Amino acid sequence: MNYETLINAAELQAALGRPQLVILDCRFDLAAPQAGRQAYLEGHIATARHADLNADLSAPVSATSGRHPLPDPQRLAARFGAFGIGPETQVVAYDAANGAFAARAWWLLHWLGHSKAAVLDGGWAAWRSAGGAVAAGEPDAATPGAAAHRGDAPFVPRVRPDAVVSTAQLIEALAQPGHLLVDARAAERFAGTVEPIDPIAGHVPGAVNHPFSANLGTDGHFLARDELRRRWRARLAGTAPENLIAMCGSGVTACHHLLALEVAGLDGAKLYAGSWSEWIRDPARPVARG
Repeated sequence: MNYETLINAAELQAALGRPQLVILDCRFDLAAPQAGRQAYLEGHIATARHADLNADLSAPVSATSGRHPLPDPQRLAARFGAFGIGPETQVVAYDAANGAFAARAWWLLHWLGHSKAAVLDGGWAAWRSAGGAVAAGEPDAATPGAAAHRGDAPFVPRVRPDAVVSTAQLIEALAQPGHLLVDARAAERFAGTVEPIDPIAGHVPGAVNHPFSANLGTDGHFLARDELRRRWRARLAGTAPENLIAMCGSGVTACHHLLALEVAGLDGAKLYAGSWSEWIRDPARPVARG
């Protein structure tokens, strides 16, 4: 079993119960941070563990960071190990937000060098629609993934530093030709006409808007590989994929773009992890609107 981008509900059903499978429930609500945990306790894919965006998939916010800083690699590796993830584990992440939060877990695993990680296409809704097994409450000690790596080797991070761009590196890249900064937020947030989360509205000068919803069909599933490739080649407009930098509000939904690019076979794009919420920490940094 080796899925590195997407897995569908039927494929996951066929694999459920295998000892080298760990499922991460990444449901989360930015407006109600406890809602994802509550939803997990009320019902989740059988054997899944809950991975909280704030507690597990982000570091604490600092005075200079964005809203969801990248976790320390060693601490993140220890957390993944506690979920039962070892070097040979197949990880599947899902959410109820079109993959927006699950893609963050997927990207973090790949950032730490764990390629056997995929997102459940269609998420929780697809699983329920397929009649997949559901459990409630906390997993017990016998549940796959409940005990640390179940005799497998520990999770050892092999960090890919070239996958991330800092604010300083972003500024340097934008000053050079051949780079493309793509903002995954909704069009109205990019334009600065609406800003429900961050204290300043607008976007980084030079960025282009490509909402992460453009990676999806009307059914909430990712578009087919060829269609994703067509759309992203049009957006790249000749820019090499490895010179694309993805951002959003806090480095979460930008991971949806990085997943879509991998599905499309356009590898090598980078994440501006701090994203808009870090950019605006410094009032000297310029802001564009419209």
